[in-house]
Amino acid sequence: MPEVRAFPSIPTKILLPIDFSPSSEAALEMAADLAKHFHAELHLVNVIPIFPTTTLPDLVPEGEFIQEARAFAEQHLAKCRAALGARGVRATSSVEVGNDVAGNIMEVVEHEHIDLVVISTHGISGWHPLVFGSIAEKVVKLVQCPLLLLRSAKPDA
Repeated sequence: MPEVRAFPSIPTKILLPIDFSPSSEAALEMAADLAKHFHAELHLVNVIPIFPTTTLPDLVPEGEFIQEARAFAEQHLAKCRAALGARGVRATSSVEVGNDVAGNIMEVVEHEHIDLVVISTHGISGWHPLVFGSIAEKVVKLVQCPLLLLRSAKPDA
């Protein structure tokens, strides 16, 4: 019978990058279960990407876009924290803004002293990830702590 191995260390702080998509909501459930099992704190992070000014229409000022996106994220993160608290899971959250989403996630891993990252893929194939790259793929390549990658079903076209 093969020997059963446990985590080399029990995670005390788990990070979940969340964009409120169905795949990240599913990852939230898994991360919450892990946090509850290990009595760990769950830190949710939403990254608001800064787009080059040439991609935004002149009618949408960048500052206004970021402010609205931050308010949306903070409102949804508050709901997530409340639901997690009702399940007995300690949760914190942050909203980051930057032009390198994977880099922002890595900064949170470092300054929050994260022991485990749970991240979902969006199941997207074709030209989009080839041109823009996959955030999950970048995080997998950069992160130094254990990582749980959850593959989502391919979204409907």
